[in-house]
Amino acid sequence: MPSPDEKKTLGTPSRQIAVCALLTALSMLLSYVDSLIPLLPQVPGIKAGLANIVILIALYMLKERYALMINIARILLTGLLFSGITGIMYSLAGAVLSFLVMHLLKKSGLFSIVGVSLAGGAAHNTGQLLVAILLVSNLRLLYYLPALVISGILTGILTGVISHILIHRLKKSLTIFNSPFG
Repeated sequence: MPSPDEKKTLGTPSRQIAVCALLTALSMLLSYVDSLIPLLPQVPGIKAGLANIVILIALYMLKERYALMINIARILLTGLLFSGITGIMYSLAGAVLSFLVMHLLKKSGLFSIVGVSLAGGAAHNTGQLLVAILLVSNLRLLYYLPALVISGILTGILTGVISHILIHRLKKSLTIFNSPFG
């Protein structure tokens, strides 16, 4: 049983579930929208990473474990709905590597949200490429690495800037983020 102080900091379990469910649904919606936007059809796997906006907001405004849970739930649910087990494997590898990098960089305190996001974008694409290399047993896929890292950096900057703006506005206007998860 949580102590009264811990309960006050974390909010009620039902509130935690509600906020995480809303953010998961929003990240799923952005993931779907992302799939409709062809950035570079010549290079497979390049997307804007719009769902990462939600993950960054959760990483900076909630506890890290909630951001990770939202990300994993989004990947599993959108994978089951739209891309299947292979899509889940690619997305999960990219998301886990990206989250680890973003968490460590945020924790270091040396990087802005934009820096954290661009590193996360590059890491996400790298994680997906590593899974592709393992699945098809072909190291020649490493030729895609420069294009994927550059696109990850560019889209990471975009999502980082958007996340920074949204976090600033959310802190001003929403009480939902002011206390529930500390």
